[in-house]
Amino acid sequence: MADKAPIIVIKKKGGHGGHHGGAWKVAYADFVTAMMALFIVLWLMNSAQPVKDAVSGYFRDPNGTAKLAGSTMTGAPTPLPPQPKVKDDMVKLKADLEKSLKSMPSFDKFKKQVEMTITNEGLRIELIEDPRGTFFELGSPKPTPILQELLLVLAQKVGELPNKLSLEGHTDSQPFADERVYGNWELSTDRANMARRLMQAHGVRINQVSQVRGFADQRLRKPESPGDASNRRISLIIQFLDGKEGAMAPLAGPATKTVAASKPG
Repeated sequence: MADKAPIIVIKKKGGHGGHHGGAWKVAYADFVTAMMALFIVLWLMNSAQPVKDAVSGYFRDPNGTAKLAGSTMTGAPTPLPPQPKVKDDMVKLKADLEKSLKSMPSFDKFKKQVEMTITNEGLRIELIEDPRGTFFELGSPKPTPILQELLLVLAQKVGELPNKLSLEGHTDSQPFADERVYGNWELSTDRANMARRLMQAHGVRINQVSQVRGFADQRLRKPESPGDASNRRISLIIQFLDGKEGAMAPLAGPATKTVAASKPG
């Protein structure tokens, strides 16, 4: 009987799916997730502070229950005590203060002497004198009834804010008869300090005032006319919150002294 020929069986392997599987998909998903996290971090680093606060607040309290101090017997939440109003929106604050001042019966008489501007320090309120002495008696830190009424209104509004307040006094360049005894430096500082006392007596907190500054005639409103009455003014600065106060503005111009026998205002 002749020998049978050997039977050769050839097995073909399938694709490489069994060897590699879906591992590359997992690695790719991890890479995409890491890139997304990187972009989120970069976006947050360049976002405004309110956005950062909102995101951090969500992670601290995802359910929004942190504002509830506890529950009563009936299950109703007990709210926390009222918190101070946050006023870092200087545009809205400016509008609110202007509205309050317009409610004063005598505001039309001196409305052109009150200017509000938003600066790198905060909201600056300028109370500008005229030759008649609307806000202070001439050459004196004694306030007029108009100024007392005006500061009372401002103090009640500013006292509701968490923002710090600084006050400045400014004079014109006309010197007193004897500046060795009393001069523009003393007058500008005394007027700013008088405004501080009036405001703290009508709503501004003791620890709310951060600075009282007297500049004499070193920051003239009209440097081309150093004796002009509008150089005499006091400024109230409602400062930005969270240390965002900017540097003080540069000097308006060199002070020019004029010779005068007495101080008109």
